[in-house]
Parts: sequence; structure tokens; C-alpha cells
Amino acid sequence: MTIKAIPSTRMRLGDILLMRGLVTADGLEASLARQRREGGRIGESITALGLISPQQLAAVLGETPATPFNVEQTGISRGSLLNLMLKFMRVESCETLPELSARMMLPLFVLQELIDEATTQRLVHSIGSVPQGVVRYMRFALTEHGRVAAGDALAQSLYLGPAPVSLEDFKAQVGRQPISNERVPEETLRQGLGGMTLPQAYIRKLMPALRAGRTILLYGPPGNGKTSIATRIAELFRDVIYIPYAIEVSGQIIKMYDGRLHRPYTNAATRQVLSLGGSVQIETFDQRWVACRRPVVMAGGELTLAMLDLRFDPNTKTYDAPLHVKAMNGLFLIDDFGRQRVNPTELLNRWILPLESRIDYLTMDTGMSFLIPFDALVVFSTNLKPADLMDPAFLRRIPYKIEFLAPSEEDFRTIFAAAAARAGLAISRDAIDYILQRLHTANYQLAYFQPHFLCEQIRQICDCFALAPEVTRDLADDALSNLYVDLNVPPGPAPNSGAMLNT
Repeated sequence: MTIKAIPSTRMRLGDILLMRGLVTADGLEASLARQRREGGRIGESITALGLISPQQLAAVLGETPATPFNVEQTGISRGSLLNLMLKFMRVESCETLPELSARMMLPLFVLQELIDEATTQRLVHSIGSVPQGVVRYMRFALTEHGRVAAGDALAQSLYLGPAPVSLEDFKAQVGRQPISNERVPEETLRQGLGGMTLPQAYIRKLMPALRAGRTILLYGPPGNGKTSIATRIAELFRDVIYIPYAIEVSGQIIKMYDGRLHRPYTNAATRQVLSLGGSVQIETFDQRWVACRRPVVMAGGELTLAMLDLRFDPNTKTYDAPLHVKAMNGLFLIDDFGRQRVNPTELLNRWILPLESRIDYLTMDTGMSFLIPFDALVVFSTNLKPADLMDPAFLRRIPYKIEFLAPSEEDFRTIFAAAAARAGLAISRDAIDYILQRLHTANYQLAYFQPHFLCEQIRQICDCFALAPEVTRDLADDALSNLYVDLNVPPGPAPNSGAMLNT
């Protein structure tokens, strides 16, 4: 079993500037035209046209993993990179530098250095050349000694993917892209929460918490938007961050990039503009990192302590990064806190050090521990009383606490009217009064989710039986009986029917 290389879109300076909103597609196209006329690098053309300042360009370049120009600059030992190259040559029959570069995500000049070293050690030999476009590349094959060395490398680890980055480089990159760098304006937050009727107090408490990038506790009765707000907030993040495919620690591989959780930036307009560059030089960056949106990792009742530790795969002899590490520089939402299979106190004790000191320790199967930074916006969301879940000492470690209460009747009416409009339903004040009366009589607390649920149910009934799209008392009773099974709703007449069905 091998771990295949993950396809990657080559990240270039133009991509990154467009993603950050620092240049427009038209501006980038003009910069490329200038570069074709006058030469130089694309960054020089962009600043010469006054699209961004040299300081802005320097800031972007300073946050972006730079392309390594030799083996030493990769931060990974020559032996580890040689072993990875030999495995690709044996398992996937890679013969040329471009083939190896595409799989290992390393520049051609670094691969040439490795090939030269392998040739000196009589691990590979040249077997002629092959044309690729207008260039001919030498082909290389493993010698008998090289096949033995590749077999030994595979016995140590079956990892077959992009070259890893060093732990030190990973730490440094995490420090360059902290979650606190995000600056979500109040208007952007309001727009992101559009369609949700929220008291002003929620916005007033959310803004400082987002700016600080520190832990947030969302609590209150179910169905009032805690999870929805947390996930919507994550969509407001705009920074480009860089996540490595894998990290090497003491010769061991830890897989970091997870296609289920990490969202690479894609921009069709960027690719179209940059395709106009032709043979013009466009700066690229270290392809061992994936340019992504800030990750959003959610864990609910399935969360266990084991998910917060390194997971060793005895078959591939590689490690998988824990959930909270994959959430690095992003948002980690612990939903339905208190309903996990693990005791809440044990889970909180595991979090004390990361939340307070912003560092964590991970332990390998060998017993070796190492330190990593911990930078994520951690959000605990619970329907239970905080005092029943955590002691005062831990509550003090959560600097932002926001209680989500049931909507007022006035807000409920506003939300219901908006939900009915979205569902294409006519609704009268009398119909909402009736629904409120039924909920109050049954002692059910109002909740933000109820209008959407009821309108969706009523819309389905109207569509099924070709009824006029309108919220009526009978249809409200049908929908309420699906919302609460013990509401004691009297059965109404079957729509459009005046007789029993024959069977």
C-alpha cells in the first residue's frame, strides 16, 4: 500500500495577490503585458504600475513559503529526499526530472542535485533522453544497488507523496499566518450573518472574540443558531494560508494536508489571466505547501481523546496529524460539547495547555515527544449549562462566553415572515399567532430554527397536494406534529379528499 502524490495547482505570485484582493484580474493582465515588453519579474511590474506598494509586496512574499534553491534549503536531510526519490523511481517508474518534480513538489534544480548525488553513489544511471516539448530531458533508471536501496526505503516507510517540510519550517509558517491576522469588519460580519435575526448584543460580543482569535464558548438552548453562526464566521475569513502536505519529525512522516478538511484556493479568473503569460517568467513558491482558505474543523459527539493524538498507521509506517493540528490557523468547532463519548473533564484537561499557553506536545509511538505551536480559534458549543461541564478554573481560561437565548415573540414573527418568503408561502399574522399559541400551550420554548422547519414542511405539503402556497392552521398543525411528536396536534382532514381511500 502506498500513499499517492496529491495533484496540485502550481501557486504563483499572481494567484496569491488575486486571492488576497490586492490586485484585480485587469491589473494582473496589464502587469503581464508590461513584463512581456520590459522583462523582469512579475512583482516588479505590479509595483511599477502602482497596483500595490513595495511594502505590500514584501509583506506577501514574507508570508509565503519561498522556493528552495538547493537541498539544504528544503530543511530535509539529503538522505530522506534521496530515499523518497528512489521510491518514486521504483514504484512509479519515474525516469525524468519533470516527472520527479511533479510528484515530489520540488524544483528541477533540487532534483538535479539529488540525481547527481544518486549517480555518484551508483544508485541510478542515465538511459538516454526523451523530448518533452522543446526540451530534451535525460532519463534515469535504478541500478541494482539502487533497487536494493529503494526496497530498504520502502521497508522503512511506504509514504509516496510530496516531499515533507521540516518541523521548524512548519512552526515558523504557523507563526506567520496566525488566526489573529484576520480582520473581519463589522459590516462584513453582518453581511455574513445575513438572513439571521440576531440581537445587537451578539455582534458586540462576537467582534472582539474574532479579533483576538481566542477561545469562545457558545451556550444556550438548542436550535438557536450556535453552530450556524460558528460555521458562517469561518466563511468570512479571507487570508491565504499555507498547509504542508506532510511534516518530517526525526525521520518520521506526519501527514498534514487533508482533502476532506482543507480547501485549496481555486480561481478560474486567475488561471485565465496567467495563461496569457506565455513564456514570461512568473514567480512560483514552495509547492510542498498548499495555499488554502483557513480550515474549519468540526467535531461533535464522535470526538475522543485519541483524535487529539498522533495516529500511527502500522501498514504505511506514517502518522496522521490530529484533528486540532489540522485546524491550525483556522477554526476548531467542538459541537454539542458535553455529549462526547469521552468525559468532559478529561477532554478539558487535555485542552488546558493548548488554550492557555498556545503550545501543545505530541507523542510518537517511540515515546518521543515534541512541541508544536497551537494557533486556532477554538469554539465550544453546548446546549448544557457551562457550570455543569467545567469548573471555575477552566471557565476563566475561556475569555469569551456568549449565551444564545430563545428569540422574543417579535423576533420570532420577523424570522417566520422571512422564512415564509424564502419558501414562497403566503402568511398572515393570524397564522403566526396560532403557531405561537400552540407552542406556548405545550410549553415549548421558542427557537430560531422553528420557522424554517415549519415553512419547509408546509411547502412540501402544498407541493404534494397542489395546494395554494399558504400557511394555514391545518397545515401548521401537520408541520407541528412533525416537529414535536408529543404536541397533541389533532388530525386534520386529508388535503383535497372527501372520502376514505379504498384499499
